[in-house]
Amino acid sequence: MSPPGASRADGQRIDKWLWYGRFIKSRTSAARFVSDGKVRVNRVRIAKPGHLVYVGDVITFTAHRKLHVVRIVAPGTRRGPAPEAQLLYEDLSPRTTSPKPEGATGTPQAQAVREEGSGRPTKKQRRELESWLEQER
Repeated sequence: MSPPGASRADGQRIDKWLWYGRFIKSRTSAARFVSDGKVRVNRVRIAKPGHLVYVGDVITFTAHRKLHVVRIVAPGTRRGPAPEAQLLYEDLSPRTTSPKPEGATGTPQAQAVREEGSGRPTKKQRRELESWLEQER
């Protein structure tokens, strides 16, 4: 659906826009991504790569394990560098912060210590066991 007062010339294919915005690596992948029903425009799931999007539309999708919610600010004219692509949209994605447990310092945890005799035998222990079993015969 086009917004009131917008002509077909104002719209742009969703697969092309996602590619211009550098969310998807190739135009073919973008078309497949949309065809698989992984994109919503203004909360409506779309499945056609030729669906036209307009300035002001909100696009929601998940890519690279991250939820993206973006508002289209401008139609793309080419697939340029990342700073140019970032001018095409306004990021509305929710900020995710992982809560740290109390006492967390941000340093890697120390290596886990296992009690002696638990778990698999070491190579030395295995050799000792094999020699003991041979003596029993």
